[in-house]
Amino acid sequence: MSRIIVAGGGHGGIAAASLLAKKGVDVTVYEKNPENGMGYDWTDIFDPKAFREIDMPMMPVTRFEYKEHMTFYSRNELTGLRQQIPPEKLEIKVERSDLYRHIIKYARENGVKFEFEREILGPLTSGSRVIGVKTDKGNEYADLVIDACGLDSPVKKNLPASCGVNPETGKNNQFYVYRAFYNRATEDEVEDKYKVCLFGEGILGIAWIATEKEYTDLLIGRFEPFTKEETDRAAEFYRMNNPSLGRELKRGGQFVKIPVRQPLSKLVCDGYAAIGDSAYMTVPIIGSGIANCFRAAKMLADVVTDDTDRAFTEQTLWKYQAKYYTKLGAGYAVLACVKEALTLFTPDELDYLFDNGVITASDLSIDADTRNIFNIMHGNTLETYKTKVVEVVKDPALLKKLMRVGAKISAVAAVTSAMPRLWSKARVRAWVKAYETVICRGL
Repeated sequence: MSRIIVAGGGHGGIAAASLLAKKGVDVTVYEKNPENGMGYDWTDIFDPKAFREIDMPMMPVTRFEYKEHMTFYSRNELTGLRQQIPPEKLEIKVERSDLYRHIIKYARENGVKFEFEREILGPLTSGSRVIGVKTDKGNEYADLVIDACGLDSPVKKNLPASCGVNPETGKNNQFYVYRAFYNRATEDEVEDKYKVCLFGEGILGIAWIATEKEYTDLLIGRFEPFTKEETDRAAEFYRMNNPSLGRELKRGGQFVKIPVRQPLSKLVCDGYAAIGDSAYMTVPIIGSGIANCFRAAKMLADVVTDDTDRAFTEQTLWKYQAKYYTKLGAGYAVLACVKEALTLFTPDELDYLFDNGVITASDLSIDADTRNIFNIMHGNTLETYKTKVVEVVKDPALLKKLMRVGAKISAVAAVTSAMPRLWSKARVRAWVKAYETVICRGL
């Protein structure tokens, strides 16, 4: 029987382990944290349909609630754009620790073994094949390693160059986030319960202020690292227009990094497959990736079990990459261009886009089924497009920037559509080089 190691306790890795163990595969998850320390001290939002897609029971109704619609503001806060998402496409909000308890319990029921407090230090390799992992308590060998160690995975970062897996995240492709839950300072009704501010302090980044029953949830995100002193100043800035945001820290107060970029150019090599944040499977604009991880887990588990020779080579595992890119990855690569465009605009230009109808509520209605740019564009009418064109043409500098974004979108769409569906070493290497060239080309 084959032995499979899941390196790291990411959601996608545990989901893949669960699906494989259910089919009789010997799977062990190695995770550096204790079991009761899994997950950040905050809530997460994702598509509940993903549970069904991996045959996992839905969480008890007492353990989740549906998210509020977001209202987006640019720096001047003159125009609020409220999402327009139908109820059937709303995502759920769940405590991350509860989610981990749920998926670990289900994985154990299916036969997955867990080794907690085992830190992954890097891969074990033989030539260009991964044959196991190094841990702080010794080496572990396997026929396949599924990398679920996250954004800064020590497995991915230490693969031999011959594996062809690029470990570099790239500029403006990771988001530095501070999130804290403060006391709710007022009982007054709040109109925009989930308020998202773009360039709120005139700084490239976002913040959200989500007013809950018992607390107010503050997130500050930027493309460059920042300090606790800066978060305190930012919190005071947002308190001026958000009286519900108190000063008593109730929970959270953590800094983390999340990927906000197109998927990894190469998810697999001999004996290795990346999933979750290790493979950059978040939605580039909003950073949510749990549902994508679950869907990828199903694709990976199907490909692994279809490999009846248990070779787990790059050739047999390439089917996993082809499936992911066809269903999700290609669309997210194009969405990454929209994220990149935000780094191009000045705060004044973003105010103009909001206040003159170039960016609309429909454009920001990113729901559980938003997987490419066309899902965003479909809500615009012909009249809306006319308004956008008229307003953009008035500003030649802005028009020039948007044309650059359009050119990048076209190039990325073309290169992702050209990804080989069937593995060939030469074709795969050529495509990876072309993909990374186009993706890394600035706006």
